[in-house]
Amino acid sequence: MFDSGFGGLTVARALIDLLPGEDIVYIGDTGRYPYGSKPLDEVHEYAVELSRSLVDDFDAKAIIVACNTATASGLDDIRAEVPVPVIDVVEPGARALVQTTRSGRVGVIGTVGTMASGAYVDAVARTGAPVHLSLAACPGFVEFVERGQTSGDEVTVLAERLLAPVRDADVDALLLGCTHYPFLARVIADVMGPGVTLVSSADETAFSAAATLRELGVLRDAPSVGEHRFLSSGDIDEFRELGEQLLGPELAATEPWPIRP
Repeated sequence: MFDSGFGGLTVARALIDLLPGEDIVYIGDTGRYPYGSKPLDEVHEYAVELSRSLVDDFDAKAIIVACNTATASGLDDIRAEVPVPVIDVVEPGARALVQTTRSGRVGVIGTVGTMASGAYVDAVARTGAPVHLSLAACPGFVEFVERGQTSGDEVTVLAERLLAPVRDADVDALLLGCTHYPFLARVIADVMGPGVTLVSSADETAFSAAATLRELGVLRDAPSVGEHRFLSSGDIDEFRELGEQLLGPELAATEPWPIRP
């Protein structure tokens, strides 16, 4: 799996817990983050490069694009570039969102790139659920997480301003449409209020991955614990230190991932 940085660790955590026997290779592209403010065609180039590396360099049997912005950059094209299944976080998240609402008023927050792409508008529409969808871009959230700052006055003030559109829309279910955002869940929940259920796509993506591997007959059910490798295109010591705080003891070592020309 890959992400622009640390956000995809929420998906990695869910996958490790659900499928402890599977080997996992995680690439955090911290040398080029954040993706959310970059043009989608540039993000798409990164996503294809990372996907190819996971197959060519690590013999991946499936890839999880654990980044909403990368998914929004063109999932079908990414799938066309590699010979293995490619699992995204957008579709599972959309399904979970419409199943959670009671009022039919739902919201999605994400990066500027993800919101501008219309990926969630399309994904929610494909569910066929009769919901009213409100969207809000949240620039700055990813940067706070990448610095390890997940609480405090600065984060709260920014959240109050950025979440105003979905709060004013009176949603009762809010999808955290960026894998970094669960690390800010406490602040987001405080700002949105007790009547709003936060939905993270991490668990749903792990379930989707398990189903895909099972259908293909390549799911590893062995009781042994799989190998977990974590790579970063940026400072590997910094990635290890913050990543271990966010994920847990599985991220005790980090390897460099060279950005190939």
